[in-house]
Amino acid sequence: MPIGHVTRGTTGTNRLRRVDRWIAQLPAFTKAEHPLVVDLGYGASATTSLELHQRLSKTRPDVEVVGIEIEPERVRIANERARPGVSFRLGGFEVPGERPIVIRALNVLRQYDEGQVDDAWRRMIGRLQPGGVLVEGTCNEVGRIASWVDATTDGPQTLTISLRLAGLDQPSIVAERLPKVLIHRNVPGERIHELMKDLDRWWAVHSGLGVYSPAQRWVAVVQSLKQSGWPVLGAARRWRLGELTVTWDAVAPVGYRWK
Repeated sequence: MPIGHVTRGTTGTNRLRRVDRWIAQLPAFTKAEHPLVVDLGYGASATTSLELHQRLSKTRPDVEVVGIEIEPERVRIANERARPGVSFRLGGFEVPGERPIVIRALNVLRQYDEGQVDDAWRRMIGRLQPGGVLVEGTCNEVGRIASWVDATTDGPQTLTISLRLAGLDQPSIVAERLPKVLIHRNVPGERIHELMKDLDRWWAVHSGLGVYSPAQRWVAVVQSLKQSGWPVLGAARRWRLGELTVTWDAVAPVGYRWK
């Protein structure tokens, strides 16, 4: 039997473009011998799986995308839109079928309790190819605010936030769309709370750069975070996209252990 609960199934065109762009550059994907990618919990429409294939095929024309849903009727409807390189299958966190190199699970764990996250992660990670990556997170309804964790067999590795910079008031708006493992930890005493505060502080400090472009302002924010001691990864070409990636240890909940 599929493992998990039926989600609301809400989805939309271009909603997951930010995380798709992230997956397209992951070394695990670009260098994979068999670039199979799973879209877990794609929802009531096949749209996100089809878009994922379209975007990833620009990097790897041989990519295969399998959409997995726990609700049989959603699978039936999605299969009406299947095409070469994209198929759909009934399943849940057990991820049936061949082992993928990447599992994308966006907006799936929001309805679960925080204490259920590790078990779901472990089930999905256990189905990856050697060297594979689980990308699990959340975004808003139109995909302008997103965050996700990259996790491997060694546990969670990084947290990435990705924001539409034009018209951005405060970066800490992403707190509403943090992955389930972190969303309830945005409180004093937790590392993720400190990151949210520092993001807003540096965004205000560098407000003058906004007259040039919001991207230039954001790059300055990320550079200031790095200079102040945050373990920021990546380079300016990613930061200009509205991304910030930090090591997991920098934001892990107090007392968190991957066993």
